[in-house]
Amino acid sequence: MLYRTALEAITQRPVPFLRSVWPWRCVAYLLAGAVPGVAVVLTVVLATLIGLPMGVVAGLLVLVVSIPPIAWFERRRLRLVDPVDLPDVPDRRRREAAVAIMTVFALWWIDLVMVLLTVVGPPMLILTPVLQPEVLPGIGVLAAVMGVLLLPVAAYTVTAWGGARGAMVRALLAPQSSELSEVLRSRARLVDAFEMERRRIERDLHDGAQQRLVSLSMTLGMARLDLPGDSDTGRLIGLAHDEAKQALGELRELIRGVHSQVLTDRGLEAAVHDVAGRSPVPVDVDFEPVGRLPAPVEVTAYYVVSEALTNLAKHSQATRGSVTGRVERGTLVVEVRDDGKGGADPAEGTGLTGLADRLAVVDGRLSLSSPAGGPTLVRVEVPCG
Repeated sequence: MLYRTALEAITQRPVPFLRSVWPWRCVAYLLAGAVPGVAVVLTVVLATLIGLPMGVVAGLLVLVVSIPPIAWFERRRLRLVDPVDLPDVPDRRRREAAVAIMTVFALWWIDLVMVLLTVVGPPMLILTPVLQPEVLPGIGVLAAVMGVLLLPVAAYTVTAWGGARGAMVRALLAPQSSELSEVLRSRARLVDAFEMERRRIERDLHDGAQQRLVSLSMTLGMARLDLPGDSDTGRLIGLAHDEAKQALGELRELIRGVHSQVLTDRGLEAAVHDVAGRSPVPVDVDFEPVGRLPAPVEVTAYYVVSEALTNLAKHSQATRGSVTGRVERGTLVVEVRDDGKGGADPAEGTGLTGLADRLAVVDGRLSLSSPAGGPTLVRVEVPCG
């Protein structure tokens, strides 16, 4: 398994973790943080020694000028503990400046202390008998044993701090809300592209394959009229004619499943009546006139109703169903009920999880009530704004 960040790497088993490069990457990350901090502090101190007040002004000027390169350096070295790319945010410069100031005034010396404790501390204990020969032999051996035992602890400690430090910097440079917004926008673009592709397929099937089947069915029908019905050729032509009509009917059902032309031409209410009328289980429709809604709202609500009625016919063992729809305070509310056996579970692959994901793209919400023995209620709420 690949671990993307230092914090994720800590979760693996001890031996693979201790043999990995993550502890060393974190050490390099922390040591790199001390470089700009020490450089800026030394520059400011030297400038201050020049004399007051010009030295203070020069020191502050150096600090201000050094903020952009330190911010650039922070973004680049973050890849040592978190290689995932940072998304761009509107106030990127201000956030980078905040991280640079934190590094210069606080974080760099904390990083340096952590490296000294974890990287230098255990080896110093191990070398106690050599570095301090005057101590009692027993104490020296005990210190060396403690140093050996602290080595794996030090690896976990430096990785934990490096990972936490990187997570903090990521949170400052690219807050989770911005990443989530980008994910939602990306998912919305994918849904729009998918919907456009569905419409293209529907148009190609309607204008291409369906027209060819209609022409073939008419030709076979005319040939059937010209041949005796009791002849072998007539029977074959009749069979081919029936097969062509059946294929044409199946293709029309497929086209309606790919994209509802009724939805495009007449709106959600008519499309719901259409899909309910084709259901093998009787379905009552009580849809208050809502007019034309935004296209994403209509498309999403229609496919939720279609999937719910498909589940009703396939799994519920219901004898009757109903679909109601209305707009309440700017929100479209659609409810699909049935008198079936109930017990619907999204984890069993009935498509409800996919519907919930699709609703999330338009900030919608899906609620399911399906106790064992029934009835089942699927409620959908989609903002119309």
